[in-house]
Amino acid sequence: MSYEESLSLDELNDRIAILEGNIRQLIEQAAAASGEQNEERIAERINQQNEELDRLLKIREARQKK
Repeated sequence: MSYEESLSLDELNDRIAILEGNIRQLIEQAAAASGEQNEERIAERINQQNEELDRLLKIREARQKK
């Protein structure tokens, strides 16, 4: 069992909300960024945050089906 799977539903929802906020901020940064290196770094961070968000959403969905 992963750490995230041991979280309560409220804690899981909090983590999801934080990730969603992070993604919004990163998208804003990407819009303001100039330079290919900055854009690539931000794009990679957005991808990481989206992967984590997807994983947590799947955990939450599986838990809600129980």
